[in-house]
Amino acid sequence: MRRDIAGIVLAGGQSRRMGGGDKSLLPLGSGSVLDQILSRFGPQIEILALSANGDPERFSRFGLPVLADTVEGFAGPLAGILTGLEWAIAGTPCKAVVTAAGDTPFLPLDLVDRLAAAARDHPGSIAVASSAGRRHPTFALWPTECRDALRHFLVDEDNRRVSDFIERHGHVEVEFQFVQSAGLDPFFNINVPDDLAQAARLLQSMTS
Repeated sequence: MRRDIAGIVLAGGQSRRMGGGDKSLLPLGSGSVLDQILSRFGPQIEILALSANGDPERFSRFGLPVLADTVEGFAGPLAGILTGLEWAIAGTPCKAVVTAAGDTPFLPLDLVDRLAAAARDHPGSIAVASSAGRRHPTFALWPTECRDALRHFLVDEDNRRVSDFIERHGHVEVEFQFVQSAGLDPFFNINVPDDLAQAARLLQSMTS
């Protein structure tokens, strides 16, 4: 379990294609999507928080800090990443943050260690996950030293595209393999009701 890196689950999306509400709190298996995410992400990292706006009480049973965006206007994942970096700088000894999307219940069990290893070999760079040649920009290690540049990018330039910031900053991609036994992309995410049903089938096949 890493103690030098903070973890942020980006659980603040508006979930329009699911009809609104919190995708991370949708039922999955014996718990919720977020329970499944934390069962895989939590053991990798000691210092962990949720990024979400609105009433934090809806996440109270998880016993984690809930961080509301410090940028107004529902500015997307970059706002959650920025808030996570600011929280880590102000309240933890960590020099980097690893983010994970709140709708991706099968994230890699070695996500943090592999991103950290890549970042160690490329000091100051963002280490971002990919699979099957596709980048997953919300799964990345962000050095806290990029906080000011990110705030400028998001607030002053009004650019909300995560990939654009990664392209501008020094970065390295880390390729993750499919889970061969299930033919599963570990970054499979839930966008529509059919995805949730598929996630339930996948989870059952992996645990049976």
